[in-house]
Amino acid sequence: MSLLTSDLLDLNQTEHGLLFRDCKYPWEALMHIDRYLEHHLKPEIRGLVAPGAVIEGSVFIGEGTVVEPHAYIKGPAWIGQGCQVRHGAYLRGNVIAGNNCVLGNSCEFKNSVLFNEAQVPHFDYVGDSILGHHAHLASGVTLSNLKITKGNVEMMVDGSKVDTGLRKFGAIVGDHVDVGCHCVLNPGSILGRHSMLYPNISWRGICPPNTIVKLDQQQHRVIRTQ
Repeated sequence: MSLLTSDLLDLNQTEHGLLFRDCKYPWEALMHIDRYLEHHLKPEIRGLVAPGAVIEGSVFIGEGTVVEPHAYIKGPAWIGQGCQVRHGAYLRGNVIAGNNCVLGNSCEFKNSVLFNEAQVPHFDYVGDSILGHHAHLASGVTLSNLKITKGNVEMMVDGSKVDTGLRKFGAIVGDHVDVGCHCVLNPGSILGRHSMLYPNISWRGICPPNTIVKLDQQQHRVIRTQ
């Protein structure tokens, strides 16, 4: 499976293609989000920020975006048009969201990019990750970004290990991917376009495009005697 940026992500579905300009592999962009925002972000609130929401630092919020009460956006952050930043969402720096995205209730985002129409609606963690166009994380999904063992995250590219240069690297979730409830994507996971993970899967490694991953589970029924 190709891990090139163009084979995982449609750069026409983000206003921030410049971030990926020199990136052969998409995870390379994670190293540059802070610098990109430093040079290109111009703080402005064009959407609706409800009373009780907290905006700190350098933040851009596009037209038609609604930030609900008790959301907390810590800049730098760039939120596009028509987004929903729901109650209890926590954006804690270096977050870029495209147009018509959902950043849901009790979800946390950190050093991540969401392409247009990405949906992260309930109780999810997105750290050091990239979500493609119309990617969807169901409730309780964790994109784990830090290995238990020491060292940078490594990827298998053409049969050889490649050091990503990243101590923290969550996942690349390709365009139109669906991730089921309570899945855990271990550090350095890659999900190809139009793939799907059924609920409760702990995923590690590379999932080819157009692939469905199911969890086989055996259940045993016994007669209750008490």
